[in-house]
Amino acid sequence: MSPQTRAVESWTLQPLTDFVREASVRLVLVLTPSGQVLAQSGFSRAVDVMSAAALAAAIVASTGELARQLRQQPFAALSHQGPKTGFFLATFVAERGTLAVLAVYDLDVSSLGLVQLFYEQLAADLKVASPKGTVPKQVLAADFERELTDSLNTLFGR
Repeated sequence: MSPQTRAVESWTLQPLTDFVREASVRLVLVLTPSGQVLAQSGFSRAVDVMSAAALAAAIVASTGELARQLRQQPFAALSHQGPKTGFFLATFVAERGTLAVLAVYDLDVSSLGLVQLFYEQLAADLKVASPKGTVPKQVLAADFERELTDSLNTLFGR
């Protein structure tokens, strides 16, 4: 396991660690559609995790709304590639609820096909590992700052 791989919810750690190793991704977030991070790998600063989670949540929400306006099912995945780096964002439903995975990869080390292949395994592993019969705790606005601070401290080993 990379020293930069951390999880707020321990059941996400092994599947995430396997995905990072097998897909050769540089950065990964496992999060809820609202942006609550359950696990991360590759990030070294809390502000980067918060920014990436907020952007991923916004993309999930906007593509979901676009699909709704087109009267179709939500898009399964989204990817973009630049000259050196690509990202892949997808959602799936687990016992824990809907989860999103954001993966960033370098094109000289990995590929979209490889990331997609191992994403399918990650999603399956997270579905199996997800706690059964539990409803995710809702974070109230009054508790948001404390919950965010606690989660970031866990993600960065503080």
